[in-house]
Amino acid sequence: MDTRFPTSKTLRTIALAMVVIGLVALVYGFITHPVRGWANLLLNHFYFLSLGIGAAFFLALQYITQSGWSAMFKRIPEAMMHYLAVAVVPGIVLFFGLSSLYHWAHEGAALHDAILAHKSPYLNIPFFIIRQLVFLVAWILLAWTLRRLSLKEDLNGGVHYFERSEFWSKVYIFVIAITFSFASFDLIMSIDPHWYSTVFSLKNFVAAFYHGAAVIALIAIILYQRGFFPHFNESHLLDFSRYIFMLSIVWGYLFFAQFMLIWYANIPEETVYYVLRWDDPTFKVLFFANIIINWFLPFTILLIRKAHRSLFIMKLVCILLIIGQYVDLYDQIFPTVVGKAAFGFTEAGVWVGFAGIFVLTIMWAMGRAALIPPNHPYLSESEQHHVHF
Repeated sequence: MDTRFPTSKTLRTIALAMVVIGLVALVYGFITHPVRGWANLLLNHFYFLSLGIGAAFFLALQYITQSGWSAMFKRIPEAMMHYLAVAVVPGIVLFFGLSSLYHWAHEGAALHDAILAHKSPYLNIPFFIIRQLVFLVAWILLAWTLRRLSLKEDLNGGVHYFERSEFWSKVYIFVIAITFSFASFDLIMSIDPHWYSTVFSLKNFVAAFYHGAAVIALIAIILYQRGFFPHFNESHLLDFSRYIFMLSIVWGYLFFAQFMLIWYANIPEETVYYVLRWDDPTFKVLFFANIIINWFLPFTILLIRKAHRSLFIMKLVCILLIIGQYVDLYDQIFPTVVGKAAFGFTEAGVWVGFAGIFVLTIMWAMGRAALIPPNHPYLSESEQHHVHF
């Protein structure tokens, strides 16, 4: 069905209501527990930002590898990338709460702390703000470049715009690898300025790709079940499941590698991170829930051959991973920033609000161009895609 995505008034109204709920929850959080409010803003900012980055990485990877199977679905990651521009707003708002989130941002914090003094040329408020703005601008400009080339390809056809998209995807994938690693250091890891991990940024980068791919698959399945993507078949479902299965293994490996190496070395400066998450019974439950939701369940479910052919099971796995990304980031942020486990109206409401903005962004972007790119050079291959199970 080569048409623009029809905007649903009902879905738009629901999404707008979600945004209102999110704003009320955030204001409520700032009034009742300011630090908790800032923690929720950081968590959800990074959560949905990582989905946009994961979608951008997925799209760039399809161009670089010249994948034919995914050509039909490329409007989905393109739409998700649009959220990177929206993320500028919560990203700027966060600048006003740096002292509530980061110990290094307190005035005079480095005066009596040798480690913070050593890191102060990097961990200081002006440089932090500059870095975040530079990262966002780089992500948005490169996403806009890929989108512009994609729309020109719709009008003119041929392979010229595909080749240019492939080139800029190589640039984008390199930029993302570096800048998102530093963004992970800045936004999440610097919450614990005395702690360090050599695989932290890679783990969060893989998590962004992992959960971004899950959301792409979920949207594709939902649209297919509502009459779009008429050529969607079991082979496409298998490829989506392969991405999720493969990334579950990589995520699980990195999670285990970080924990095992720190546990085995038993260096106090490193183990303090996990001690904090094991002393509190609730955080300890979340620690194991993180492993179960993000690795064990997707891995074991997708080992089953029939699971690759079931739309219901794939949707279930994708929804599970949407929850899993929240659990993972909650476990990284709340123990240090808030100091105790808390989940109530603020946590649920702020996530709902961000989800509403995310849905509105995707709806708007998918309504701006043909849902199935008519002149993609690999469109025919995508529509006739078939693999042996």
